[in-house]
Amino acid sequence: MHLPSGPLTVLAIGAHPDDIEIGCGGALLSLERRGAVDVRMLVMTGTEERRAEARHGARLFGASREPVLPGLLDARLPEHWGAVKDAMHDFRDSSPSPDIVFAPRVDDAHQDHALVGSLASTVWRGPLLLHYEIPKWDGDQGRPNVYLPLADDVAVDKVGRLNEAYPSQHSRVWWDDEFFFSILRLRGAEAATRYAEAFTTRKLTFALS
Repeated sequence: MHLPSGPLTVLAIGAHPDDIEIGCGGALLSLERRGAVDVRMLVMTGTEERRAEARHGARLFGASREPVLPGLLDARLPEHWGAVKDAMHDFRDSSPSPDIVFAPRVDDAHQDHALVGSLASTVWRGPLLLHYEIPKWDGDQGRPNVYLPLADDVAVDKVGRLNEAYPSQHSRVWWDDEFFFSILRLRGAEAATRYAEAFTTRKLTFALS
């Protein structure tokens, strides 16, 4: 497959503030450098403090406008299946037709991530749908089948912007530079480069011309 050479529209969906930036922040920064990209974000949950961080994160990672923030309850999304589905349809209907959609992995161990990831494929049936990974204590890293090599300075920029955008998360035992660089380096080795982000896709359409 190949992406159009002209302007791109990218939609990124997360269950929680920081999901998008952890999972595909390097891709968003790389697209921003490419230019001519319209990035829009939907983040399902978050307290007032976390939603403020999500707005800041969206700006730091190249979003074209404020993220859509329904404010649903963290760790309770499966109980609110209909509200999640409605939010995704509303977001789709109010956004331009996308070239790429980023969403969590469908087999993620966190129930919120898994629900958002599984519903994404029912809401967006045409564009390239890339499911990003969110490393965490669950040890649920899968076997990705799509890799995006990242320039060294993009990887450094990603980690720096994560730290700037989400100060409320700095006290978590897994939140530090080594943690973020480790997954980028691991996926880079798998992609025969230094740093990379990795994704899973269920369906890929490619063109020969």
